Amino acid sequence: MTTTHTPDTLHRILDHSSRADPYPLYAELRKTPVALQEDGSYVISTYRELTGILHDPHLSSDVRHLSRPMPAAEAHTTPSFINLDPPEHDRLRRLAMRHFGPPHTPGLVTGMEPDLTAVVNGLIDDFAGKERIDIVDDFAYPFPVTVICHLLGVPREDEPRFHVWVNAIVDSLDYNPKTDPKEKLDNGMQARNDLTQYLGGLLEQRHGRPGDDLLARMANDDGPEGRMTDDEIVSTANLLLIAGHETTVNLITNGMLTLLRHPQILQRLRDEPDLIVPLVEELLRYEPPVHIIPWRAAYSDISIADTVIPKGSQIMLMLASGSRDPARFHDPDRFNPDRQDNQHLGFGSGIHLCFGGPMARLETQTALTALVRRLERPTLVTDPPPYRPSPILRGPIHLHIKQS
Repeated sequence: MTTTHTPDTLHRILDHSSRADPYPLYAELRKTPVALQEDGSYVISTYRELTGILHDPHLSSDVRHLSRPMPAAEAHTTPSFINLDPPEHDRLRRLAMRHFGPPHTPGLVTGMEPDLTAVVNGLIDDFAGKERIDIVDDFAYPFPVTVICHLLGVPREDEPRFHVWVNAIVDSLDYNPKTDPKEKLDNGMQARNDLTQYLGGLLEQRHGRPGDDLLARMANDDGPEGRMTDDEIVSTANLLLIAGHETTVNLITNGMLTLLRHPQILQRLRDEPDLIVPLVEELLRYEPPVHIIPWRAAYSDISIADTVIPKGSQIMLMLASGSRDPARFHDPDRFNPDRQDNQHLGFGSGIHLCFGGPMARLETQTALTALVRRLERPTLVTDPPPYRPSPILRGPIHLHIKQS
């Protein structure tokens, strides 16, 4: 049987003291591919089992299929499509994708490349005269925030307002009623309500006023499947605003940190700019922005790795562990941009494959190419850098560098 209690390993992974390097603990966790926890939930950590269950129709993203109620910051709001199952998930994702990518708007992402380059170069221009640069505050955060605000139609000057809400929401994603103060969940719920009301106000201004931003397009869409309801549009905008910058901040920051730790590869990227495409794919495997899917539900009994997960069970998916599985990837703890057949789990897999993956890839390619080209002999000030609280969306909270 592969079912075993491994609470200590999981607790150490979730503890902030392990944030800088959770990978040895992931290796320990992989010894038990499907691990039963003391609370009756299951943790899956190996590549084969993760890809299998992510494509299993008996795996549910709907909290209503959990046998035990789970505290959720979305409890009193319309769930976004990542927390729904087919057919409702498929309908909402199709309606959102009409305005975000092929086949209806195939050139949206690639057409933004000149604008992305201009934003990146403007931010790097502002490094002039600074002895130290914080890659997070000075670059990796303002860049994707500017992009997603432009795409959605959210005023960039409102960033200080929604930044507080987004931080509270992200902080509540790994809420544990046994170890965390109730205030952590309450703050997340209040922040989600505040953000919902804010986006609802912006949506009201778009009705009957067609425009190029996503809020206006969704508000005035008369496609073959009809329009989303206002609640559905707001929940989709909520998802895109949060996911549209939080994950990219981590990917860019983790990418720069990895390059500074591998100076030969940094120099090679300077000399071979086309390396950036496979390099970003390797970053998504080696230092992904999303480490854990904290819960899914067994819609019915699921058999995996000689284990039967009972209907209604909570399942935690350790994506970053799967992408370092030596049973799937040769020498997985080595950063190798020449890696072949790199089917990583950096954007998940299955029907919930990251909606904004093409945009995040292009943003990261643009950002890292410009940074390595324009920075003069950058070096880390502190290694490891300080990390954000979340074990789910993992990345440095600051990344200070200096140029020589």
